[in-house]
Amino acid sequence: MSAHVLVLGGTGEARALAAALDSRPGTRVTTSLAGRVGRPRALPGEVRVGGFGGVPGLAAWLREHQVRAVLDATHPFAAAITGNAARAAALTGVPLVVLRRPGWRPGPGDRWHPVPSLDAAADLLPRLGRRVFLTTGRLGLAAFAHLTELHFLVRSVEAPEPPVPPHTHTLTARGPFTPGEETALLRDHRIDVLVTKDSGGEATAAKLTAARELGLPVVVVRRPPLPRGVTAVPDVAAALDRLRTVLPEG
Repeated sequence: MSAHVLVLGGTGEARALAAALDSRPGTRVTTSLAGRVGRPRALPGEVRVGGFGGVPGLAAWLREHQVRAVLDATHPFAAAITGNAARAAALTGVPLVVLRRPGWRPGPGDRWHPVPSLDAAADLLPRLGRRVFLTTGRLGLAAFAHLTELHFLVRSVEAPEPPVPPHTHTLTARGPFTPGEETALLRDHRIDVLVTKDSGGEATAAKLTAARELGLPVVVVRRPPLPRGVTAVPDVAAALDRLRTVLPEG
């Protein structure tokens, strides 16, 4: 009987994990997606879309489908999913491996303003500029909807739903983007402040390079902490190594 591994996905790392596990003899992989993107890219192995119904639902799913291990490779800001995974794993005794890519670090020339939340970012913005490139995802725009004096450029894979700031221009696009493309975008839209979450990774880091080259301030929303007692590995190779310790091959 094959060993069933559940990957909590939605990131490039999750895709790489699914591909590696799908090619591993004796392993069956299912990737779970939250369903926030209407047309997700095809994935190796099996795919399920939608929530589990909280901790009880996830625990029941793990038991029903005889899952041998859970790999949480969700976005660093998917705190609720990671918390549910940690509690469901503890309830069922299923090993949990959490992958979190390292966060970004400011370098020479960066003008970063770290904040703990989207609400804190919104409070700070009026002091930093009036034309904002907002790259925090389409689901968090309500935190900025009251800023009626500012102009926002919002980029997301799918169009955001209201409430959004009244002066918002939306670009629907999927990265990665080059530093040159990001620099041109900031100049074309006369952006004077960037807002981003500390997602980490190379895929979305070009905007930070562009902001540094243009001398723009960057409001960086810090990551939520991991659940108590949970430690994370930094990349796909480390996640697969950790998995081998709880799910030996053969």
